[in-house]
Amino acid sequence: MLRLLSWAYGFGVIARRLLYKARILRSRKLPVRVICIGNLSAGGTGKTSAVLLAAETLRRGGAAPAVLSRGYGRPRRTKEVQVLSGGRTASWETVGDEPWMMHQTLKELEVPVLVCPDRYRAGLRALRDFSPRALLLDDGYQHFKLKRDLDVVLINARDPWGGGHLLPLGNLREPLRALRRAGLVVVTHSDQVPPETLARIRSDLEKIHPGAPVAEAVHRPDFLMDLKTQSRHPLDRIRGKKIASFCAIGDPVSFESDLKSLGARLVQGWRYPDHHAYTLEELGSIDRVRLDMPAVTTLKDASRLPPGWQETLAGETLALAVRMEIVRGSEAWESSILTN
Repeated sequence: MLRLLSWAYGFGVIARRLLYKARILRSRKLPVRVICIGNLSAGGTGKTSAVLLAAETLRRGGAAPAVLSRGYGRPRRTKEVQVLSGGRTASWETVGDEPWMMHQTLKELEVPVLVCPDRYRAGLRALRDFSPRALLLDDGYQHFKLKRDLDVVLINARDPWGGGHLLPLGNLREPLRALRRAGLVVVTHSDQVPPETLARIRSDLEKIHPGAPVAEAVHRPDFLMDLKTQSRHPLDRIRGKKIASFCAIGDPVSFESDLKSLGARLVQGWRYPDHHAYTLEELGSIDRVRLDMPAVTTLKDASRLPPGWQETLAGETLALAVRMEIVRGSEAWESSILTN
């Protein structure tokens, strides 16, 4: 049954792509450089961290960017463009957890985040209000309504080919040959597989997309934030301590591995579906069994804590912030992102 559903899904993917190629479905162009950050598989590649790094790279290179996001998973859906910039903010229910987190990270760099299912409309609003020199399209590799100048595709080194099958049999959104549209391929979590696995991935990439620029990246813990005081703490705050963790992200294994790499003793862990909106009942269950251990979650999860969570989670509650670093192929990253 899953195989039949996967074939049906694949037929729909191919048919949609052909409709855009035949210009039956319209793809529009904005008068500024558009860089797409996306992937072939569903979740777990680190797109949000890659968008943040691309925004920092552009800002450092003198090309003021803006981020366009569809706001996936937000409970309060609206077709209006939501703008996160400076003092202008909104609840995560309105904009989505990932745009909210990106805004919290990028507001010091004065990079606006605009949220709308219609990324063309969001781009027009960004051009009108902020005059960016580049637009970053978050999770847009399959969003053909907006033309782009560069497609950056992320591949998780732990599961590079999504099980080899399209959804729902595997984890692929498109067939592997769709990689040929990519102008840059980034292999993420490259430190979590042995060197021979990375060599095999590079060999497979050369067969699928000969000559494509390839970079390798890791996700490193950046700092810990006390969610009740909003104060930042160094990573050694949890070294040698027993902790409990909870998360609702696409790749919980990486998060838990990061906690262990910091010297924490992970005694309890709760995993929820990606973009899950926490309830006070769930947090109360966590609090009742964690004893006096600090509870650690992700910065992305922090946006989805419900009102009143501070009283429900009585003890110390921390969020781990993570950043992406290019460890191989930094020249390919810089030249691809900054090319005008």
